[in-house]
Amino acid sequence: MNQLIAPYGGTLVNLIDPAKGEALRREAFGLPSLDLDWQQQCELEMLMNGAYSPLTGFMSRAQCARVEADRQLDDGSFWPLPVTLASRQKAAAGLKPGARVALRDGEGFMLAVLTVSDVWEVDGTWHLGGAVEGVALPPHPDFSGLRATPAELRALFARRGWRRVVAWQARQPMHRAQFEFCLKCAIENEANLLLHPQAGGDITEAPAYFGLVRSFIAIRERFPAASTQLSLLPVPPREAGVHALQLRAIVARNYGCSLLIAGGEHQADGDCRRGEDLVQAEAEASLTELAGRIGVRLIPYPRMVYVEDRAEYLPESAAPAGSRLLTLNEEEFRRRMQAGLKIPEWYSFPEVLAELHRQNPPRECQGFTVFFTGLSGSGKSTLARALAARLMEMGGRSVTLLDGDIVRRNLSSELGFSKAHRDINVRRIGFVASEITKNRGIAICAPIGPYRQTRRDVRAMIEAVGGFVEVYVSTPIATCESRDRKGLYAKARAGLIPEFTGVSDPYEVPERPELAIDTTGLGIDEAVQQILLKLEHEGYLR
Repeated sequence: MNQLIAPYGGTLVNLIDPAKGEALRREAFGLPSLDLDWQQQCELEMLMNGAYSPLTGFMSRAQCARVEADRQLDDGSFWPLPVTLASRQKAAAGLKPGARVALRDGEGFMLAVLTVSDVWEVDGTWHLGGAVEGVALPPHPDFSGLRATPAELRALFARRGWRRVVAWQARQPMHRAQFEFCLKCAIENEANLLLHPQAGGDITEAPAYFGLVRSFIAIRERFPAASTQLSLLPVPPREAGVHALQLRAIVARNYGCSLLIAGGEHQADGDCRRGEDLVQAEAEASLTELAGRIGVRLIPYPRMVYVEDRAEYLPESAAPAGSRLLTLNEEEFRRRMQAGLKIPEWYSFPEVLAELHRQNPPRECQGFTVFFTGLSGSGKSTLARALAARLMEMGGRSVTLLDGDIVRRNLSSELGFSKAHRDINVRRIGFVASEITKNRGIAICAPIGPYRQTRRDVRAMIEAVGGFVEVYVSTPIATCESRDRKGLYAKARAGLIPEFTGVSDPYEVPERPELAIDTTGLGIDEAVQQILLKLEHEGYLR
C-alpha cells in the first residue's frame, strides 16, 4: 500500500465551513434551540468532523428504515446502523419538516444548525433527521492535546510516512494481554498502531473516562514512539454487536486505518468479549464480508492466556500442551481492586494499576451514600443523625447529613407536597449526595422517598461515582402513628393533608435494600450498630 486508505465513500466530509459560521450564528438568534446532552454532542461531533463520512446529516425516517431493512444508504452503499438526533425535549416534538433549529451544548454554545427533514416518535423519544451545517465542534476542556479530527490524524500520518495503520478502539483500560496482542498485530502486519480509546464523555456526567484516558497515557510509554499514536475518539457509547462493530470499522477507515482489532474487552458478566467469538457467531460479520463492504480488515482478538512457562501471553489455541496457563477474569480483577488486594504482575502494568486506583480507590477510601427510606415517624431522621454522629466520631472522611426537613428548608423551600414536588425533592437530595460521594465524602440521606423508580434513579446516579447503601426503615404504620408528635397522621386521616404517604398516597416498599430495620422494639444504638456492621462488611469502613 503506497498511501493511506481512502475515506469511506471516497471523500472525507467536513460539515464546518468557517466562511458560514458568523452568518449561522446571527441566524441562530431567531431560531428555536435544542440543548444537547453529552451523548448527543458526541454523535453530532462524529458527523461534523467526518468520522461518519459520507453522512452529511442525521438520517430521515425513510433512510433509517432502509438502513434497518437493507443496511443501505440512498445511493446503495453499505451502512450498518441508523444515525439520528434522538431527543426527549418537548421542543423537538413541535418541530416540523423544513424548520431550522440551532443545536447548542448545555451552556448555550452554538454548535450547528439542523434543517429538519422529518420528526417521528419511537417509545417516547423524538427522532430528528436533516442536513447539518456545522459552526464549531463541542468544546473539550479535558485532554485537548489528545484530540484530533479524522483530517488532522490523516495529515499527521502522512507527515510521518505512515501508509498502513491498525486501530485499537478501546472502551476499557489496556492490560498486558491487550498490549502484547496489539504490538504483535502491528509488527506482523507491518503497520503502525493508533491507540484510539472511546472517550466520548462529559466531565460532570461521565467522570470515569478520566481514569481510562490516564491509563492510556501511562501505557503509551511502553509502545515504540515512532510507530504508535494516541488520540481520543469522541464516539458515543453503543451496545456491542455486529452492526456496531461494522460502524466502528467505518470510523476506523475515516480516521485513516485499514485494519481494526475487534474484541479483547470484558462484558458485565466478567467474560472476555473475544473478536473471534463475534465473527464466528454471526455470518454477516465474516471477515470476507466486512473487508468487501467496508474495506477494513478485521483482526479478531483471540482467547489470550498467560503461559507461565514462557512468561508471555499467547492465543489459547497456540499455547504449548502441558503448559501452566493463567487467567484473571474481570469480575475477580474488580474484586481485588475494590478490596485493595494484589494484582498479579503478569496481568497488568504498575503504572496502569496506579491510574485505575486513583480513579477507583478501594471501598474503604471511596465516598458513599447511606439512603434511609421509610414512612414518616419510622425513625429515619433519628437513625440518620445518630449514624452521622458515629461516623464523625470515627473520623477520616467528611460527613454530610441531608435530612428531609433540613433539605426542605434550605434546598426545596419553594416546593409543595404533591407527588411531582416530592419526586423533585428526592432527586435534588440524590444529586447533592452524588456530588458528595464523587468527592469521597459520606452523605447520609433521610427523605421518605416513597417512589420506587425515583429511588432507582438516585441509586444509579450515585453508584456511578461511589457506593450506595439503601436502608429501609420498615417500621409498621401503626408504630409510626403512635409516635406522631406533629399530629400529621391524624390530620391526613381527617382529610386535612392531601397525598400523605401511607394514608392517601402509597409507599412503595424497596425491592432489594442493603438493610431493613424495624425500629419498633429496637434501640437507636443497636440499630446504628447494625448499619455500621453492614458498612464494614461491604468494605466501606476499616
